[in-house]
Order: sequence, then C-alpha cells, then structure tokens
Amino acid sequence: MEPSKPSQQMGTTFCQWFGMNALLLSAWFGHLRVLQILVNAGAKISCVNKNGRNLLHCAAQRGHIKVMEFIMEDLEDVHVDKTDKMDKTAFHLAAEHGRLEVVEFLIGSGCSHSVKDKEKNTALHLAAKNGHPTVLQKIVEIGLGLEEKNMEGLTALHLAVEGGHYDCVKLLLEAGCDVNAQTQKAMTCLHYAALHGYEDMARILVDAGIYIDAVNHQHASAMHIAVLQNFPAIVKLLIDAECNLDIPDERQQTPLHIAAEHGRQDIAEMILIAGVNLKLIDKQGKTSLDVAARGNHINLADMIIKADRFYKWEKGAAVVD
Repeated sequence: MEPSKPSQQMGTTFCQWFGMNALLLSAWFGHLRVLQILVNAGAKISCVNKNGRNLLHCAAQRGHIKVMEFIMEDLEDVHVDKTDKMDKTAFHLAAEHGRLEVVEFLIGSGCSHSVKDKEKNTALHLAAKNGHPTVLQKIVEIGLGLEEKNMEGLTALHLAVEGGHYDCVKLLLEAGCDVNAQTQKAMTCLHYAALHGYEDMARILVDAGIYIDAVNHQHASAMHIAVLQNFPAIVKLLIDAECNLDIPDERQQTPLHIAAEHGRQDIAEMILIAGVNLKLIDKQGKTSLDVAARGNHINLADMIIKADRFYKWEKGAAVVD
C-alpha cells in the first residue's frame, strides 16, 4: 500500500478535527456542482460540524455566494439565522471574515441584523474587531445600534481601536459612535490606544473630543498607561492636549511616579517641563523623587531636583511681578 500523501493526510486531519463530511466540505470549498450531486443523492442537508456550523455557515464564512444562493433558494428548511455552538449566525461569520457580498446577500435574504453571539457581539462588533471597513460601512448603513456592548462592555469602536484598525475607527466616529463609551472595567478607547501605542488612533480620538482624563477601574488614566507602557509619542500627544498630570491611580501614583519607578527619563522630562505637583505622595508616602532615588535612577532624580528648584524660582518670580 502506498503511503498517503501530505495533502491527503492534511485533508483527513481537517475532517477529523472539525467534523466536516463531504457535504459540508463542498460548501466550505465552494464546489457547487459537487454539493448539488450530493444533495440529489440524498445527503442529509441538516448536518453540522463539531462547531455546530451548517452548510450556510460554511459557505458564508468562505464567501461562496453561488453556493449560498443554491442553499437558500433550492434547499428546504434552511433557516438564515440558525446559530452555531457560539451562537453565531451566517451573518456574524460573513462580517467577521470580511465577506461583503455575502453580507449584502444575507441582508437581502432578511437575516436578523441585531442578533448577538455567545459573547454578546453583534456583526458590527466582529467587522470592527477584524478590520473590515467596507463590511462595517454596510452594516452601519442598515442602522445597527452603534452603542451595543458585548459581554465585557466593549462597543465596536473599542474593538476597532484595540485592533489598530484606523479606517474602521474613522468610519465609526463619522457615523456618530459615542467616543466616551466605557467598558465594564471603565476603559475608554483612549485607554486602549495608549495601551498599544497607537499614536494615530489616539490623535483621532482626541480630535473627536474624547475625555482625556477618564480613569479606568484601577483609577488609571490614558497617561498612566502610556507612561507604564513606555510610549513617549502618546505621552507628548496627551500633554499637548493638556491632560491632568497630577491624577493619582489606585496606588496613589501620578504618571511621574510611574516614570520614576521605571526609569523612563525621556518621559519624565516631558512631564516635568509641562509642570506637575512634586509634593504628591503615593500609598507608601513616597514622592516621585523618593521613588526615583529608591530605584537608583540618579539622572532622573537629578532632573526632579532641578525641576523643583525651577518651580520654586518661577513661583517666586511670579510673586515679585
């Protein structure tokens, strides 16, 4: 017996892993004629794979519109909103994988637009999360709620920012998304931009009027996060936008405390030039100078001492004037 070829082994493994029979495979790969032959031969059209996905799910995910037309028009008892084990419909899968033609077909077929999957994501969430602006635009046009939140309280805008999908963010902002929406952990879109260092994303959010001093469940602002993650460009952008540099987080640390703790000298310099209260103490009773000294960040400590002297001189000069 000849050993099986790698492609044959791969195909066998694929079928075993996902429970794909011949009928589902024909839909998955877009083999319309094979599908028709199997159906005419009496194949069970209600079959599903291990994920609970049926013929329509498979064709929708892969973007095979001709197969979908056959399924919807020629097969009986096909429900357009049938869900898989994750409560995803064909509409969810088409949006998630950027299949614009399929999305349009399903909308024309009367699918439910607002149905949510097991994680409470709508099709809008999935298109935004995976960076499909053309699909996102189509879903926005049909009037799907822009402020819908998933299980973690994220809107489509949050997911677009977190994924770094600038075109999707721009589209959603222009459509009127609430730029200040917060998740269950009180994260704004600006928090996510700061977390990942997306300068262009942060800029468009600031330009859209986002509240730059919003704090999350740890009482951290976007500035705290940008300093911790070491993104000087985000720090500069937020300083230029006149953020509050003296906000304490849950440890009562200001952004300067964090910069001092981690030896972020370039960031500390920007903060000091902008002007901060150097007397503020954290939960351990430490000023930012104490924190810098504790970490043996000599140059940074020297910067804070010089800034303190300058602040005092500046205050004295103002009194004289």
